[in-house]
Amino acid sequence: MINRIIFVPGKNPKPPSEEHRRQLLRSLQRGVERADPAVAAEIEADPGAFLLIPWNPLYYQSYKPLDEDLPWIDALLKQDGPTREDVREALSWRRRFAWLMVTAADLFQFLIPLLPDPAVKNTIRETQRYFSDDGGIGEQVRELLKAPLRRMLADGDRILIIAHSMGSVIAYDALWELTHIEKNPGQVDLFLTLGSPLGMRFTQRRLRGARERGTQRYPHIIRHWANLTAQGDLTALDPTLRDDYQAMLKLGLIQSITDVNGGIFNYFRNEQGLNVHRSYGYLANPRVGEVIARWWKEAA
Repeated sequence: MINRIIFVPGKNPKPPSEEHRRQLLRSLQRGVERADPAVAAEIEADPGAFLLIPWNPLYYQSYKPLDEDLPWIDALLKQDGPTREDVREALSWRRRFAWLMVTAADLFQFLIPLLPDPAVKNTIRETQRYFSDDGGIGEQVRELLKAPLRRMLADGDRILIIAHSMGSVIAYDALWELTHIEKNPGQVDLFLTLGSPLGMRFTQRRLRGARERGTQRYPHIIRHWANLTAQGDLTALDPTLRDDYQAMLKLGLIQSITDVNGGIFNYFRNEQGLNVHRSYGYLANPRVGEVIARWWKEAA
Protein backbone atom coordinates (compact mmCIF):
# COMPACT_ATOMS: atom_id res chain seq x y z
CA MET A 1 0.00 0.00 0.00
CA ILE A 2 1.44 3.39 -1.06
CA ASN A 3 1.19 6.53 1.07
CA ARG A 4 -0.01 9.56 -0.87
CA ILE A 5 -0.36 13.11 0.49
CA ILE A 6 -2.64 15.50 -1.41
CA PHE A 7 -2.53 19.21 -0.56
CA VAL A 8 -5.47 21.50 -1.40
CA PRO A 9 -4.42 25.14 -0.90
CA GLY A 10 -6.49 28.07 0.28
CA LYS A 11 -7.62 31.15 -1.61
CA ASN A 12 -5.66 33.85 -3.47
CA PRO A 13 -3.31 33.60 -6.45
CA LYS A 14 -0.30 31.34 -5.86
CA PRO A 15 3.14 30.96 -7.46
CA PRO A 16 3.45 28.75 -10.56
CA SER A 17 2.34 25.28 -9.55
CA GLU A 18 5.66 23.44 -9.40
CA GLU A 19 7.33 26.30 -7.51
CA HIS A 20 4.41 26.43 -5.10
CA ARG A 21 4.49 22.66 -4.59
CA ARG A 22 8.21 22.78 -3.84
CA GLN A 23 7.82 25.42 -1.11
CA LEU A 24 4.82 23.69 0.44
CA LEU A 25 6.78 20.42 0.54
CA ARG A 26 9.78 22.18 2.12
CA SER A 27 7.47 23.53 4.82
CA LEU A 28 5.80 20.17 5.39
CA GLN A 29 9.15 18.39 5.65
CA ARG A 30 10.31 20.96 8.20
CA GLY A 31 7.25 20.36 10.37
CA VAL A 32 7.56 16.58 10.08
CA GLU A 33 11.32 16.74 10.70
CA ARG A 34 10.71 18.52 13.99
CA ALA A 35 8.32 15.73 14.99
CA ASP A 36 10.04 12.68 13.47
CA PRO A 37 13.21 13.09 11.34
CA ALA A 38 13.01 9.51 10.04
CA VAL A 39 9.56 10.08 8.53
CA ALA A 40 10.72 13.37 7.00
CA ALA A 41 13.55 11.49 5.29
CA GLU A 42 11.12 8.88 3.94
CA ILE A 43 8.84 11.55 2.49
CA GLU A 44 11.82 13.31 0.91
CA ALA A 45 12.97 10.04 -0.66
CA ASP A 46 9.59 9.45 -2.36
CA PRO A 47 9.15 11.96 -5.23
CA GLY A 48 5.52 10.94 -5.72
CA ALA A 49 4.48 11.23 -2.08
CA PHE A 50 3.22 14.83 -2.23
CA LEU A 51 0.69 16.11 -4.78
CA LEU A 52 -0.53 19.70 -5.04
CA ILE A 53 -4.02 20.44 -6.39
CA PRO A 54 -3.41 23.70 -8.32
CA TRP A 55 -6.93 25.12 -8.44
CA ASN A 56 -5.89 28.74 -7.91
CA PRO A 57 -4.67 29.51 -11.48
CA LEU A 58 -8.00 28.30 -12.85
CA TYR A 59 -10.00 30.31 -10.30
CA TYR A 60 -8.03 33.57 -10.46
CA GLN A 61 -6.49 33.37 -13.95
CA SER A 62 -3.24 34.72 -12.49
CA TYR A 63 -0.12 33.81 -10.53
CA LYS A 64 1.73 35.40 -7.63
CA PRO A 65 5.53 35.72 -8.03
CA LEU A 66 7.35 33.35 -5.68
CA ASP A 67 10.05 35.92 -4.87
CA GLU A 68 7.49 37.90 -2.84
CA ASP A 69 7.33 35.06 -0.30
CA LEU A 70 10.58 33.13 -0.66
CA PRO A 71 12.73 35.17 1.81
CA TRP A 72 9.95 34.90 4.37
CA ILE A 73 9.57 31.16 3.84
CA ASP A 74 13.33 30.74 4.28
CA ALA A 75 13.17 32.73 7.54
CA LEU A 76 10.20 30.68 8.76
CA LEU A 77 11.97 27.37 8.16
CA LYS A 78 15.05 28.55 10.07
CA GLN A 79 12.93 29.46 13.08
CA ASP A 80 12.41 26.83 15.78
CA GLY A 81 9.20 28.25 17.20
CA PRO A 82 7.19 31.42 17.84
CA THR A 83 8.88 34.40 19.40
CA ARG A 84 7.37 36.20 22.38
CA GLU A 85 6.25 38.91 19.98
CA ASP A 86 4.50 36.29 17.79
CA VAL A 87 2.63 34.88 20.78
CA ARG A 88 1.70 38.30 22.11
CA GLU A 89 0.37 39.44 18.75
CA ALA A 90 -1.57 36.22 18.09
CA LEU A 91 -3.31 36.59 21.46
CA SER A 92 -3.75 40.38 21.29
CA TRP A 93 -6.94 42.20 22.26
CA ARG A 94 -7.19 43.45 18.67
CA ARG A 95 -7.56 39.89 17.38
CA ARG A 96 -10.01 39.03 20.17
CA PHE A 97 -12.16 42.03 19.24
CA ALA A 98 -12.00 41.07 15.56
CA TRP A 99 -13.07 37.52 16.52
CA LEU A 100 -16.17 38.92 18.23
CA MET A 101 -17.00 40.97 15.15
CA VAL A 102 -16.60 37.99 12.81
CA THR A 103 -18.71 35.82 15.12
CA ALA A 104 -21.50 38.39 15.00
CA ALA A 105 -21.25 38.62 11.21
CA ASP A 106 -21.49 34.84 10.91
CA LEU A 107 -24.74 34.94 12.87
CA PHE A 108 -26.09 38.08 11.19
CA GLN A 109 -24.70 38.17 7.67
CA PHE A 110 -25.83 41.72 6.92
CA LEU A 111 -22.90 42.75 9.15
CA ILE A 112 -20.29 41.24 6.78
CA PRO A 113 -19.59 44.57 4.97
CA LEU A 114 -18.78 46.14 8.36
CA LEU A 115 -16.05 43.64 9.28
CA PRO A 116 -12.76 45.38 10.22
CA ASP A 117 -10.47 42.61 8.90
CA PRO A 118 -10.23 42.79 5.07
CA ALA A 119 -8.71 39.29 4.85
CA VAL A 120 -11.71 37.69 6.59
CA LYS A 121 -14.17 39.77 4.58
CA ASN A 122 -12.40 38.73 1.38
CA THR A 123 -12.49 35.06 2.42
CA ILE A 124 -16.27 35.22 2.78
CA ARG A 125 -16.63 36.89 -0.63
CA GLU A 126 -14.34 34.35 -2.29
CA THR A 127 -16.28 31.40 -0.91
CA GLN A 128 -19.51 33.06 -2.01
CA ARG A 129 -18.19 33.15 -5.59
CA TYR A 130 -17.25 29.48 -5.32
CA PHE A 131 -20.65 28.49 -3.92
CA SER A 132 -22.51 30.40 -6.64
CA ASP A 133 -20.68 28.18 -9.20
CA ASP A 134 -20.57 31.06 -11.68
CA GLY A 135 -19.71 29.60 -15.08
CA GLY A 136 -19.28 26.18 -13.50
CA ILE A 137 -16.13 27.29 -11.64
CA GLY A 138 -17.00 25.30 -8.52
CA GLU A 139 -17.34 22.04 -10.41
CA GLN A 140 -14.17 22.72 -12.42
CA VAL A 141 -12.18 23.34 -9.23
CA ARG A 142 -13.51 20.19 -7.55
CA GLU A 143 -12.69 18.09 -10.60
CA LEU A 144 -9.01 19.00 -10.22
CA LEU A 145 -9.08 17.12 -6.91
CA LYS A 146 -11.47 14.35 -7.89
CA ALA A 147 -9.49 13.26 -10.97
CA PRO A 148 -6.32 12.14 -9.12
CA LEU A 149 -8.40 10.93 -6.17
CA ARG A 150 -10.33 8.53 -8.39
CA ARG A 151 -7.08 6.98 -9.61
CA MET A 152 -5.59 6.69 -6.12
CA LEU A 153 -8.77 5.20 -4.66
CA ALA A 154 -8.96 2.69 -7.52
CA ASP A 155 -5.32 1.73 -6.93
CA GLY A 156 -5.92 1.21 -3.20
CA ASP A 157 -3.46 3.92 -2.16
CA ARG A 158 -3.42 5.11 1.43
CA ILE A 159 -4.45 8.77 1.17
CA LEU A 160 -3.98 11.83 3.37
CA ILE A 161 -5.74 14.98 2.16
CA ILE A 162 -4.36 18.15 3.74
CA ALA A 163 -6.74 21.03 3.04
CA HIS A 164 -5.98 24.60 4.06
CA SER A 165 -8.59 27.33 4.50
CA MET A 166 -10.95 27.50 1.50
CA GLY A 167 -9.28 24.35 0.22
CA SER A 168 -11.04 22.45 3.00
CA VAL A 169 -14.41 23.57 1.61
CA ILE A 170 -13.45 22.43 -1.90
CA ALA A 171 -12.19 19.10 -0.57
CA TYR A 172 -15.28 18.47 1.58
CA ASP A 173 -17.59 19.15 -1.38
CA ALA A 174 -15.52 16.93 -3.68
CA LEU A 175 -15.70 14.08 -1.16
CA TRP A 176 -19.46 14.52 -0.86
CA GLU A 177 -19.81 14.28 -4.64
CA LEU A 178 -17.61 11.19 -4.82
CA THR A 179 -19.89 9.61 -2.20
CA HIS A 180 -23.36 10.57 -3.40
CA ILE A 181 -23.05 11.32 -7.10
CA GLU A 182 -20.30 8.95 -8.19
CA LYS A 183 -20.92 6.25 -5.54
CA ASN A 184 -17.17 5.75 -5.12
CA PRO A 185 -16.57 2.96 -2.55
CA GLY A 186 -13.02 4.06 -1.65
CA GLN A 187 -11.79 5.67 1.57
CA VAL A 188 -9.56 8.64 2.32
CA ASP A 189 -7.59 7.49 5.35
CA LEU A 190 -7.15 10.94 6.91
CA PHE A 191 -8.68 14.34 6.14
CA LEU A 192 -6.50 17.01 7.79
CA THR A 193 -7.97 20.52 7.81
CA LEU A 194 -5.87 23.58 8.66
CA GLY A 195 -7.33 27.02 9.39
CA SER A 196 -10.67 25.81 8.06
CA PRO A 197 -13.89 27.86 7.72
CA LEU A 198 -15.99 24.66 7.84
CA GLY A 199 -17.17 25.67 11.32
CA MET A 200 -18.83 28.87 10.05
CA ARG A 201 -22.59 28.90 9.61
CA PHE A 202 -22.12 30.89 6.41
CA THR A 203 -20.09 27.98 5.01
CA GLN A 204 -22.14 25.11 6.42
CA ARG A 205 -25.37 26.39 4.86
CA ARG A 206 -23.79 26.31 1.41
CA LEU A 207 -21.90 23.00 1.43
CA ARG A 208 -22.82 20.17 -0.91
CA GLY A 209 -25.49 18.15 0.87
CA ALA A 210 -26.47 20.97 3.23
CA ARG A 211 -30.15 20.62 2.31
CA GLU A 212 -30.17 16.84 2.69
CA ARG A 213 -31.00 14.81 5.77
CA GLY A 214 -29.40 11.89 7.56
CA THR A 215 -26.63 10.01 5.79
CA GLN A 216 -27.28 11.95 2.56
CA ARG A 217 -26.04 15.14 4.18
CA TYR A 218 -22.40 14.08 4.67
CA PRO A 219 -19.57 12.40 2.75
CA HIS A 220 -19.01 8.73 3.63
CA ILE A 221 -15.53 8.51 2.18
CA ILE A 222 -13.46 9.81 5.14
CA ARG A 223 -12.04 7.34 7.67
CA HIS A 224 -10.51 9.87 10.12
CA TRP A 225 -10.69 13.68 10.31
CA ALA A 226 -8.20 15.86 12.19
CA ASN A 227 -8.60 19.64 12.42
CA LEU A 228 -5.96 22.15 13.56
CA THR A 229 -6.40 25.86 14.19
CA ALA A 230 -3.68 28.35 15.08
CA GLN A 231 -4.18 30.94 17.80
CA GLY A 232 -5.70 34.11 16.38
CA ASP A 233 -6.70 32.61 13.01
CA LEU A 234 -9.96 34.38 12.22
CA THR A 235 -10.64 32.41 9.03
CA ALA A 236 -11.18 29.38 11.27
CA LEU A 237 -13.79 31.29 13.22
CA ASP A 238 -14.98 28.15 15.01
CA PRO A 239 -11.78 26.23 15.82
CA THR A 240 -13.60 23.00 16.72
CA LEU A 241 -15.34 20.91 14.06
CA ARG A 242 -16.17 17.73 15.96
CA ASP A 243 -19.25 19.36 17.50
CA ASP A 244 -20.45 20.65 14.11
CA TYR A 245 -20.05 17.28 12.35
CA GLN A 246 -20.74 14.87 15.22
CA ALA A 247 -23.72 13.49 13.28
CA MET A 248 -21.16 11.79 11.03
CA LEU A 249 -19.96 9.87 14.09
CA LYS A 250 -23.45 9.03 15.29
CA LEU A 251 -24.42 7.77 11.84
CA GLY A 252 -21.29 5.62 11.63
CA LEU A 253 -19.99 7.48 8.57
CA ILE A 254 -16.54 8.20 10.04
CA GLN A 255 -14.36 6.57 12.69
CA SER A 256 -13.04 9.72 14.38
CA ILE A 257 -13.11 13.52 14.30
CA THR A 258 -10.37 15.17 16.35
CA ASP A 259 -9.76 18.86 17.02
CA VAL A 260 -6.15 19.65 17.85
CA ASN A 261 -6.26 23.07 19.48
CA GLY A 262 -4.55 25.09 22.17
CA GLY A 263 -1.00 26.37 22.01
CA ILE A 264 -0.71 26.14 18.21
CA PHE A 265 1.04 29.21 16.84
CA ASN A 266 1.52 30.00 13.16
CA TYR A 267 4.53 32.33 13.09
CA PHE A 268 4.79 33.14 9.38
CA ARG A 269 5.83 36.77 8.91
CA ASN A 270 6.33 38.95 5.87
CA GLU A 271 6.65 42.68 5.22
CA GLN A 272 3.06 43.13 6.38
CA GLY A 273 3.75 41.49 9.74
CA LEU A 274 2.51 38.31 11.40
CA ASN A 275 0.09 36.21 9.34
CA VAL A 276 -1.28 33.40 11.51
CA HIS A 277 -3.23 31.89 8.59
CA ARG A 278 -0.55 31.20 5.96
CA SER A 279 -0.21 27.61 4.79
CA TYR A 280 3.60 27.61 5.01
CA GLY A 281 3.38 28.43 8.70
CA TYR A 282 0.83 25.72 9.35
CA LEU A 283 2.82 23.04 7.54
CA ALA A 284 6.08 23.95 9.31
CA ASN A 285 4.42 23.65 12.72
CA PRO A 286 5.53 20.58 14.73
CA ARG A 287 1.95 19.91 15.87
CA VAL A 288 0.94 19.50 12.23
CA GLY A 289 4.14 17.51 11.67
CA GLU A 290 3.17 15.13 14.49
CA VAL A 291 -0.19 14.36 12.85
CA ILE A 292 1.43 13.71 9.47
CA ALA A 293 4.28 11.62 10.91
CA ARG A 294 1.90 9.52 12.97
CA TRP A 295 -0.29 8.87 9.93
CA TRP A 296 2.72 7.95 7.79
CA LYS A 297 4.07 5.47 10.34
CA GLU A 298 0.70 3.78 10.87
CA ALA A 299 1.04 2.22 7.42
CA ALA A 300 3.91 0.11 8.75
